[in-house]
Amino acid sequence: MKTSQARLDWRAGRRRRAWELKQAGWKHTEIAAALGVTRGAVSQWLKRARVEGVEEGLRAHPASGRPPKLTLEQRAQLPALLDRGAEAYGFRGQVWTCKRVGAVIRRTCGVPSDPSPIARLLHRLGYRVQRPVERATQRDEAAIGGWWEQRWPALKKTRVAKPT
Repeated sequence: MKTSQARLDWRAGRRRRAWELKQAGWKHTEIAAALGVTRGAVSQWLKRARVEGVEEGLRAHPASGRPPKLTLEQRAQLPALLDRGAEAYGFRGQVWTCKRVGAVIRRTCGVPSDPSPIARLLHRLGYRVQRPVERATQRDEAAIGGWWEQRWPALKKTRVAKPT
């Protein structure tokens, strides 16, 4: 069970306990003190339980979050757009990154988007985010290795031993 789901279940149990205590004849102030919440919270819980019913009124109601900017139709078109390849949209190489996918969504759908929801969207569609390895073409591995072996030890700070 996810941590957030377990937290919601714990809170729902606390609301049910408030209902049980009220049925046992406790006052709102006593219930609030026993459960470590405010009197107003207890009042809201009990009112919701009376209006909507105990099960529905006291169950967890997680926040729905911001509605997605892409419609279901636009989301359904996304795999076809990505299957054309990155070069079809003017990118160099066939690697799809979140920034590139965001640019394609912006061009084709007119929807601006941040890279983090794009990563989640790609995972839901069955894609995996790709990160290109960018290395200089003139990179000299032998020179780099020599630097690490000869120059780095001279630059590296060492711990000075305390005299005892």
